[in-house]
Amino acid sequence: MKKLLILACAFGIATQMQAQYKSKVWSPDNGDGTYTNPVINADYSDPDVIAVGGDYWLTASSFQCIPGLPILHSKDLVNWEIVNHALKELEPKAEFDKPSHGNGVWAPCLRYHDGEYYIYWGDPDYGVMMVKTKDPRGTWEKPVCVIPGKGMIDTSPLWDEDGRCYLVNGWAGSRAGFNSVLTVRELSADGTKAIGDPVIVFDGGNANRTTEGPKFYKRDGWYWIMCPAGGVETGWQLAMRSKSPYGPYECKTVMAQGKTKINGPHQGGWVHTEMGEDWFMNFQDKGAYGRVVHLNPVTWKDNWPVMGMDKDGDYCGEPVARFRKPKTRTKVEVQNPVESDEFNTPVLGKQWQWHANYDQRYGMPTANGVMRLYTHKLSKDFVNLWEAPNLLLQKTPADKFTATAKVRFASKAQNQYGGIIMMGRSYSTLVVKRVGEEFQLIQQTCNQADKNKPETEKLLATLQPTEKDPVPYKPAIYVDVYLRMKVDGGVCKFAYSTDGKSFKNVGDAFKMVEGKWIGAKFGFVSEEPAAKTDAGWIDADWIHVEK
Repeated sequence: MKKLLILACAFGIATQMQAQYKSKVWSPDNGDGTYTNPVINADYSDPDVIAVGGDYWLTASSFQCIPGLPILHSKDLVNWEIVNHALKELEPKAEFDKPSHGNGVWAPCLRYHDGEYYIYWGDPDYGVMMVKTKDPRGTWEKPVCVIPGKGMIDTSPLWDEDGRCYLVNGWAGSRAGFNSVLTVRELSADGTKAIGDPVIVFDGGNANRTTEGPKFYKRDGWYWIMCPAGGVETGWQLAMRSKSPYGPYECKTVMAQGKTKINGPHQGGWVHTEMGEDWFMNFQDKGAYGRVVHLNPVTWKDNWPVMGMDKDGDYCGEPVARFRKPKTRTKVEVQNPVESDEFNTPVLGKQWQWHANYDQRYGMPTANGVMRLYTHKLSKDFVNLWEAPNLLLQKTPADKFTATAKVRFASKAQNQYGGIIMMGRSYSTLVVKRVGEEFQLIQQTCNQADKNKPETEKLLATLQPTEKDPVPYKPAIYVDVYLRMKVDGGVCKFAYSTDGKSFKNVGDAFKMVEGKWIGAKFGFVSEEPAAKTDAGWIDADWIHVEK
């Protein structure tokens, strides 16, 4: 019945809006007019947000993951939906067709100007990049290199009332040889190229070490740069003001961790709502879970933006854990970024990303309601899955959750394997691998994968094929299995079932580790050692994320 319904509705589903999704593991809306931080309990690092009428749009760093530059939409800054990605591929392809961990899209800035939406970001190795569109839910134009070069990061444009355009950016010490410095230069009016040389407008020095992530604004005749300093986990928020885009700038610390348990608080974006309120969205580093998004109120005091709650009147607020929701013109229903997936549409769910530029041979949606992932031939000198570009992953959605997937693995050759994975600098999998005419259930674990350490295997069970392909030419054998991971307190544990009802805990508990500038991610893996053979595949029927 599922297959018939999919075939009948495929073309219509592709164009329909996704129904509102309510998470079973985390929702910030308390239902009583208040919210609890984080408003997005997932790794949306370096978030930036804008208001266009009563709509809010958010993007975040995506580094090497593709599709990149996620686009999220909200009507109240609390309830969010993933609606698009602005970047389908990273260039140069020679760099990003394989995993280029931690490179690519750093700290994007989203802006609306003259009827178009722009996103600027700094690729630390290739320069300042930009994409734009008239519809954030639609197709974004191909990236333009605004300023080629090395070391420029954390870029933010500002279109002035006279039509001139300025750009502020930070600098990556790993590429430029210096950091904590902010520079401003003029761009062409269309924002596509630099027409002025950079000017240093702020040097954080020792007092504001690691000044980065600047966002450029103008308010009541004053130019503002809002940015973090002090490091991701131990830093604070700065606000700087000047009567000229080139400074000099006065500076105050306007939010810090203080006595709260919310570390950082790190970079983000200020937004002024159509209801006349001011808010700041920033991130908190939660280790293996990544950098999650918080919402803090902003109060203007003596022409300074005080973020969070300033209990002692020193102009420096502390981040809030729970607060009243922003005012809206109409009631907003609870909605959360999607996590579970039935794989019932002919397009891949927007929560999924590959670990490198997408290749069709990695896998595709199907007409019969499964997502097919082909086994990827690993290199001859394979060490661990840090090199695998075909991992299909999504962000962790909460501190505690259970993800269960129903899969069929089809193998045409020895040692082909597939299953689920928790991926980071270290990783662990629960996979089925063909050995002879049987399947072995195996846990693969690799500590310090980013340091080129080898993975280990642990045999957990032996499974008999569900069926065998009847065709005589290179027949496949199949196994149907339910694979599960339970996450709690940064620890991942595995279980499996052959009937979907009775699950058996297997393997060793795995302490999750973040990736390169991203949180640990979970999803599907489908691989085989380098060999001259036809690919096997996983057909993922569904994955459910629950408590």
